[in-house]
Amino acid sequence: MSLKSVPLESLHQTLGAKLVPFAGYNMPVQYPTGIIKEHLHTRTAAGLFDVSHMGQVVVSGEGVVSALEALMPADLEGLAVNAQTYSLLTNEAGGVIDDLIVTRWAADQFMLVINAGCKDKDLEHLRSHLASVNLEVLSQHSLLALQGPKARAVMNDLLPETQNLVFMTGTWAQFEGEQVYVTCSGYTGEDGFEISVPNSHVEALAQKLLAHADVLPIGLGARDSLRLEAGLCLYGHELEEDISPIQAGLKWAIAKARRHEGARAGGYLGSAIIEAQWAEGTDTVRVGLKVLGKRPVREGAVVFDAQQQQVGTVCSGGFGATLEQPVAMAYVNADQAALGTHLFADVRGKLVEVEVAKTPFVAQRYFRG
Repeated sequence: MSLKSVPLESLHQTLGAKLVPFAGYNMPVQYPTGIIKEHLHTRTAAGLFDVSHMGQVVVSGEGVVSALEALMPADLEGLAVNAQTYSLLTNEAGGVIDDLIVTRWAADQFMLVINAGCKDKDLEHLRSHLASVNLEVLSQHSLLALQGPKARAVMNDLLPETQNLVFMTGTWAQFEGEQVYVTCSGYTGEDGFEISVPNSHVEALAQKLLAHADVLPIGLGARDSLRLEAGLCLYGHELEEDISPIQAGLKWAIAKARRHEGARAGGYLGSAIIEAQWAEGTDTVRVGLKVLGKRPVREGAVVFDAQQQQVGTVCSGGFGATLEQPVAMAYVNADQAALGTHLFADVRGKLVEVEVAKTPFVAQRYFRG
């Protein structure tokens, strides 16, 4: 199957990126600087990520709030214009079809950012359930993310309309005569921004950002290690259609107004199952794992207890460059999930000791004002 290209592919090649297949796209996994330096630069300065492979979808029309609330446990009725929320598309069994960011652009208009690998199934799901409202895929728009402690100063210079944005809010801004939409959000645990920009202007915007002394291009490799340190879920790893929000430790993603029977809009797909799990617990849960040693523990590694009984499986793992040690996340039996529990992960036939640890591994530094 041929790979799709993002509008900035030629720029990535010029910058010396190593391009790899990802979610059907040819994407930069790293630049000559290398993943560890890219990771640390994002933690200390500002990194520019091309995330144009993600899906951007606008849903609008009369009744759009109730239509969307039937598909996700978000409080969209209470969401202010230019505010956004993290939410989940759930299925009838209480599993997660995808996780997404929802931004309210107007009283009857919402913009959804969905995962690249889930775009086709998400759109099919949305179209099948949202026949009464309008759905538009922003195929002519790219998405850039500027992340790190110096991202705010860079954005204030280039797009001063963004200077007062706090975490999970957005605003329209002007760039070279074009409207762009900027949100204070991201996937690294750092203060940062995501910019939806017409394809016609994305290279000019990227070049302007990269011209700043504090900004380097960052690939998917560092994006993954940064989100792992921040304890953030990645669809296909921590989230799947047979994993519920309760198992994934995402109770906080279920809005307070949506947590009980009788919630307005009659609940969302799978809500009764999820509410039952909330009350009764689940057999397995997601935990963080601190690796006691230098050998990285990777996805798929089997986890054992002290009696060498299998109790779980690693869903994400790698080297945490900020911490200078490997970290991981895993699904383990609920009776093995207490903080400080010592377990063992099978790494190529050798048992590596790990300890159940609190996430995020690195403190999140979102700007809340």
